[in-house]
Amino acid sequence: MRVIQSCTLLLLGVLGCREPDKTPPVYYTNDSYGINNLVLKDSNGKPLDMGKYKGKTVFINLWATWCKPCVEEMPSIQKAQNILSSAPVIFLLASGETAAETHDFRISHPYKFVYTHIENMEELNVQALPTTLIFNPQGKLVFSEMGTRNWDDSNNIRMILKITKQHD
Repeated sequence: MRVIQSCTLLLLGVLGCREPDKTPPVYYTNDSYGINNLVLKDSNGKPLDMGKYKGKTVFINLWATWCKPCVEEMPSIQKAQNILSSAPVIFLLASGETAAETHDFRISHPYKFVYTHIENMEELNVQALPTTLIFNPQGKLVFSEMGTRNWDDSNNIRMILKITKQHD
């Protein structure tokens, strides 16, 4: 019996000393999908020129006013945007709702986001909100994930910064 207890304690000690995986899961998508495939409009309904973000990492969070997890995730996105304010990263929040539907939300939630309207969300095959897409500086989609994340977590900040250095 003492041998079993000793082996169990040794096993728990070894497992407990393992360093946790510091790399968050990343879900890569179709290599041919690029930032220019998105159809985004600004809050005035004018097409957003995605070419102006060439050379920058673009973080796009797909959300809706009625989506509780989306709203709960926003403070961490705001903090990540603040942390990365000197990095070449653009944060956009894109909703399929109309500007009128998002207007009251934007007034009552004073985040400093660039809110956009996405015209072609169905082409992205989005199964749930929130969904986050990250495009590298060349405009290639390199990260796509459905669900929430703590975006101001140091591992996620490092991941975004690593994407800013991608050159392919």
